[in-house]
Amino acid sequence: MSLYSDYLTEIETRKEQGLHPKPIDDGALVQELIAQIEDAGSPHRAASLNFFIYNVLPGTTSAAGVKAAFLKKIVLGEAVVPEITPAFALELLSHMKGGPSVEVLIDLALGTDAAIAAQAAEVLKTQVFLYDADMFRLRDAYKAGNAVAKDVLESYAKAEFFTKLPDVEDEIKVVTYIAAEGDISTDLLSPGNQAHSRSDRELHGLCMISPEAQKEIVALKAAHPDARVMMIAEKGTMGVGSSRMSGVNNVALWTGRQASPYVPFVNVAPVVAGTNGISPIFATTVDVTGGIGINLKNWVKKTDAEGKPVLNADGNPVLEQKYSVATGTVLTIDVKNKKLRDADGNELVDVSAAFTPQKMEFMKAGSSYAIVFGKKLQTFAAETLGVEATPVFAPNKEITAEGQGLTAVEKIFNRNAVGVTPGKVLHAGSDVRVRVNIVGSQDTTGLMTAQELEAMAATVISPILDGAYQSGCHTASVWDKKAQVNIPKLMSFMNNFGVITARDPKGVYHSMTDVIHKVLNDITVDDWAIIIGGDSHTRMSKGVAFGADSGTVALALATGEATMPIPQSVKVTFKGKMKPWMDFRDVVHATQAQMLKQHGDNVFQGRIIEVHIGTLLADQAFTFTDWTAEMKAKASICISQDDTLIESLEIAKHRIQIMIDKGMDNAAQTLKGLIAKADKRIAEIRSGEKPALAPDDNAKYFAEVVVDLDLIDEPMIADPDVNNADVSRRYTHDTIRPVSYYGGTKKVDLGFVGSCMVHKGDMKIVAQMLKNLEKAQGKVEFKAPLVVAAPTYNIIDELKAEGDWEILQRYSGFEFDDMFPKNTARTEYENILYLERPGCNLCMGNQEKAEKGDTVLATSTRLFQGRVVEDSAEKKGESLLASTPVVVLSAILGRTPTAEEYRAAVEGIDLTRFAPPLEKPAVSHSVHF
Repeated sequence: MSLYSDYLTEIETRKEQGLHPKPIDDGALVQELIAQIEDAGSPHRAASLNFFIYNVLPGTTSAAGVKAAFLKKIVLGEAVVPEITPAFALELLSHMKGGPSVEVLIDLALGTDAAIAAQAAEVLKTQVFLYDADMFRLRDAYKAGNAVAKDVLESYAKAEFFTKLPDVEDEIKVVTYIAAEGDISTDLLSPGNQAHSRSDRELHGLCMISPEAQKEIVALKAAHPDARVMMIAEKGTMGVGSSRMSGVNNVALWTGRQASPYVPFVNVAPVVAGTNGISPIFATTVDVTGGIGINLKNWVKKTDAEGKPVLNADGNPVLEQKYSVATGTVLTIDVKNKKLRDADGNELVDVSAAFTPQKMEFMKAGSSYAIVFGKKLQTFAAETLGVEATPVFAPNKEITAEGQGLTAVEKIFNRNAVGVTPGKVLHAGSDVRVRVNIVGSQDTTGLMTAQELEAMAATVISPILDGAYQSGCHTASVWDKKAQVNIPKLMSFMNNFGVITARDPKGVYHSMTDVIHKVLNDITVDDWAIIIGGDSHTRMSKGVAFGADSGTVALALATGEATMPIPQSVKVTFKGKMKPWMDFRDVVHATQAQMLKQHGDNVFQGRIIEVHIGTLLADQAFTFTDWTAEMKAKASICISQDDTLIESLEIAKHRIQIMIDKGMDNAAQTLKGLIAKADKRIAEIRSGEKPALAPDDNAKYFAEVVVDLDLIDEPMIADPDVNNADVSRRYTHDTIRPVSYYGGTKKVDLGFVGSCMVHKGDMKIVAQMLKNLEKAQGKVEFKAPLVVAAPTYNIIDELKAEGDWEILQRYSGFEFDDMFPKNTARTEYENILYLERPGCNLCMGNQEKAEKGDTVLATSTRLFQGRVVEDSAEKKGESLLASTPVVVLSAILGRTPTAEEYRAAVEGIDLTRFAPPLEKPAVSHSVHF
């Protein structure tokens, strides 16, 4: 009874935190529960029975396996538990979501007892999480003449597992709760510094917004028992930034409904809304939980008599309120007519986009991936029976514009589409299943991804995938007790699942903390690939990559597929010539500023940015694609010239080979296979058989942006503008200022060079600047701390070989040591150079942070409130974003430089240069996939 005793001790500890018993995933503990249930005299029998019924995790956990086996005994009469009748045992199996429970149900359905077989078959008909082994058993039994198997397959072919579910209500009453004004980052819903608890759903739920907000939500629910709480981003977009499933899980935990009475703390059907709608990544996450995401449009730009926006003294559009959604407002979602109405029934806004046929299916099924599995199951059953599948699901939305060419993303989707009308050409707006090539799982969401895989009963990676990688970069900074518990467990699970892992559970190769995006950028060896990753910055410069939640990542790992609409594209091209003292990061910021000036609105939001980058290698081009997450773009695609793409692929091959040499390849030789695919792609380009991906020149774009490089003559800084009178404009990436704006007087408390936005060239710039300043001044002194974190170990090895690491070491007051990693997060900084372990470091906000109230100048991607730096009682923390040379110089000066100081400091330094392609990439009027 030792495990049970330990569990009781843990329960008492959790009580002190106001928590319920933790759901059970350990099969050995469930065996102890069963022993006590079968012992009529056990003092623990009642509690054990309760834990067994209500507190065991489903899917493929070892606990689920033991539970399913015991329930099978009860159904067969081999065990008798008065409180669990055979019928109740079958009901419990129906809530266990596949894996061992489905195996048991098939055993019973194909068994010799006709009555039990019939009852088990009825339960089996409700299940969708079947894999090949399960379906093949039913197929083989059907072919052998088993009537029950035929009956089950006929039900599947009709998709009765879906049609017999309750329909979505015609009307849904909601009561509003304004979570914040302005864009709401997922940090508000699931703070990065609480990443360690994400797999403990109840514990993690306590970190959402604030304890006060949680009490307010509970009070709203009590006051409006007939309504669902709708969480709102007032004057902003809901769910910008990271793609956290944990954020949606928390919203659902506080405002949704329980998915199953026998599975604790798994809630579905949250309702979220924003004045400017829901960010693309977050909208996908909401779909995973069968939720609703609404674009309120309750504030609109005030216009003059000519229809032009009225601007305030700061040059920002003046907003007018169309209707109020103040906390506590009762509204009705008219699902039938797709309208949002006030208490009197008056229409406030059309919400058709929230209730497409596909989204309605997700809501009915309780999750998007239940639909994906259901469709696969129906197709298999129909093919096995030799019949047509009953038309049940909304057909793929297939949009074709005759005579119109294809954008780059349209070409990629056409090549990877699954189950579409043969020969049909798809344009933007089509909604389809697509094959996924590469999947990435990162370490602070990985445990949730593992839970999702267990919940959907997946045990092995889909053979359809070219490869998948599990990172260790988000927890690279501090090897604390939480990381020591979570990360090895995660790596072992993923390694066994068939994923290439940063840390070797067997200890053969050195543990890697390389930034996940850099690794995914290397292992993507096809410019026609689709990549899915558990992070909003999954935006490769080869192929098209989509940041996704844990559930979508798990689905892609298990099935090799994803379902999504083909987004519209915005074409970005360049003209002019880059000044020699400018860095490519300034081009990135200028793109944003010039786009806003040209179009007024953010035309990138929710769309693909197709950037015609041509001459920039994949490493450097990633700086552009990575940044597109901050402009709320769905994704980005780089259009490269043939020779540039070939060189990028050769670099990728070299880096994959290094991974192989370190012993990171698996039994399936995934990495070796990627090198072979890269060789094949290079041969196609060189032969002219299939040049580098390019759009048709008669493709249609939502908008076009032409960036004039001649206009960029001084460094650009993205400013969170923390004191803007308009709250909705704080902490956005819309405020881009030249360095001269600050007059060389803005104090900088800390500089940070690192995260996925930097590459090897940035590390060399740091070294070159130190060499130059040392030569000019004799010695370099830092008036503010400078934290430097290289993205990968490979880069450090190359810097050592090329002589750049030596000067970084010489000026460092701290250098990481993998033999003795930090076990506590740094809370104070000295005015020295810190050489940190490769990884995300300050950008994540889950381990290291700047000191409260600091003004941080960083190469990072994040300027959200509280992410890199929290507010102090005296001062708001600021995270300003700039190029590497600006950050380094600011740390040395302790302030932002003047334009003149900057130009003098970078003279002769090899900055990240860029020139537009001199000739247009070859394009085709015909459609080839």
